[in-house]
Amino acid sequence: MRVLKVEEGRVSCQEGVPRSLENCRFCVHSRQFFEKGRWVASPARAYCMRSRSTDEVDLAKVTAVECDDDGSEGFRSMMSIIS
Repeated sequence: MRVLKVEEGRVSCQEGVPRSLENCRFCVHSRQFFEKGRWVASPARAYCMRSRSTDEVDLAKVTAVECDDDGSEGFRSMMSIIS
């Protein structure tokens, strides 16, 4: 698990490839967002049988993202999984 620091609304999930938090919100690798001093499950986990997150995340207040992309694949949309 990696914790990525948010800088100007973006995270570096791959070296030299900054991604917006909007991408993280729909990425299969995003697990949680650190918002206002607490971890909130990623909306991308809404369809996950183990997590079933349905909480809304205020991306403007997010300071970190927990990511399970240990292989440095980078952004992968959850839409490819649910379609």
